[in-house]
Amino acid sequence: MQRSADTRLPVATSVLLQRLHDEIPADRFTLNWLMHSLQKRSFGIIMFLLALVAIAPGLSIVAGLLLAIPAFQMITGKTAPVFPRRIATHPLPTRYLAAVLQRTVPVLRYLEHLVHPRWQTPLDATKRAVGAVVLMLSVTLVFIPLPLSNVVPALAIALLSLAYVEEDGVSSLDCPVHCLDHVIGGSRRGLGNGHWDKMDDWSLVTSGEACC
Repeated sequence: MQRSADTRLPVATSVLLQRLHDEIPADRFTLNWLMHSLQKRSFGIIMFLLALVAIAPGLSIVAGLLLAIPAFQMITGKTAPVFPRRIATHPLPTRYLAAVLQRTVPVLRYLEHLVHPRWQTPLDATKRAVGAVVLMLSVTLVFIPLPLSNVVPALAIALLSLAYVEEDGVSSLDCPVHCLDHVIGGSRRGLGNGHWDKMDDWSLVTSGEACC
């Protein structure tokens, strides 16, 4: 009976990431280890973490290229991300992932009041739609070379990935429309003015209006 109840109530993403933080290898980890630890949530959480990395100045292009890999695989219907062997087995410093997780978990606990399981949608269709939107947003991370232009697409990917992981059908359907419209509008303003109009976009995303 207890097992049935556990099946019906998925573990919150903040709880899963806290466990990941507690179990991470001492010195170095690999993407293979990360994907094995996340199991069926690997797509959403890996994209979420990469989106957080993409916010950092100077890392958005690399993160955008890496985001395109799982996004394309979601469109093609893969069950889990598959990275090139050289990337998947390359040792990465644990301290960076531990720092990201430590800062992310408290924020997730707040966001989970806004993004939570509701209105479940067909898994395959949702996966492909989310993958398509993330792929388009990752292109903006790579090919729009405007100051601070990485912030809004990266936050949008993070929120959409969280909605996908939490099986929030409302946010998963609503977020792509608002995020793409806002990013395209911001790109036009930025190209016209020579800079990215950041403040309005930042407030919209962080307030939750973009996706919730």
